[in-house]
Amino acid sequence: MASSDRPIIIGAAVAVLAVAAGLYYYFYVYREAAATAPHATAALHLPPPSAASSAPAIEHPLPPSATTGAQALPPLNDSDQPLEGALTAVPGAAPLEKVLVPQNLVRHIVATIDNLPRKKVAVELRPIHPTAGEFAVDSAGDHVTIAAQNYRRYAPVMDIVRATSAQQLADVYLHFYPLFQQAYEDLGYPSEYFNDRVIEVIDNLLATPDVKGPIELVQPNVMYLYADPKLESLSAGQKTLIRMGPANEALIKDRLRALRAILATHPHAAAHPSSAAASAAQSASAPSSSAP
Repeated sequence: MASSDRPIIIGAAVAVLAVAAGLYYYFYVYREAAATAPHATAALHLPPPSAASSAPAIEHPLPPSATTGAQALPPLNDSDQPLEGALTAVPGAAPLEKVLVPQNLVRHIVATIDNLPRKKVAVELRPIHPTAGEFAVDSAGDHVTIAAQNYRRYAPVMDIVRATSAQQLADVYLHFYPLFQQAYEDLGYPSEYFNDRVIEVIDNLLATPDVKGPIELVQPNVMYLYADPKLESLSAGQKTLIRMGPANEALIKDRLRALRAILATHPHAAAHPSSAAASAAQSASAPSSSAP
């Protein structure tokens, strides 16, 4: 961490889906003199080629209407404006227009979601603009903690989170799901089901420990780290929630539970289709061999 912030991640909910308001921000915090430290670019995780000959079972299949509507959607490479328009049309979500980075929106959302349970998230793939202001700490001698004022920097985003409906955001996700599936396959998971990964990511975020009291930091070199090794070992998404402060974390978890209840209501196992929806979408646009 450090004395200037660089948000890398978004959100969960359809922030898990689409930054339903930049719900998650993971910060690399640097000293003011080292704000452009090389740590600012984390490598995108790409899995090794799979040797599996049979497709895995789907744990959380979506309703057929969410996976067969590719023909009614724009090609993946032309989907930025339609998705941004659909998101900002959700009641209470209009301010998202000011924070979204509307280039490669579907691909960047998918890549960021996939990386949330990992240790790092690629800065260049964030689907939202950086949060205004500087990361704030309180210090007394060698004793350093995250300043409470830092949590207030998220107020504009949290206002959007409070005002939006998990069901309406999920409706956007379901409508555009074939494109999310296609982007996930392009990312390097040709036999995997994106909604299963979304549920896995939500569960990882919900498992974030609730930290009471000031959060202590150490600074062994350029970057601040959590003083508690258990906190420092958490995933990028979990660290993000903790950094946002207890009240913001509680609200985001509440929205994630609501989103999970909607997206995981079809728990029966199913064989992974050869991505009929994604294939239809791909036939309408040139397929991409990897995430940009």
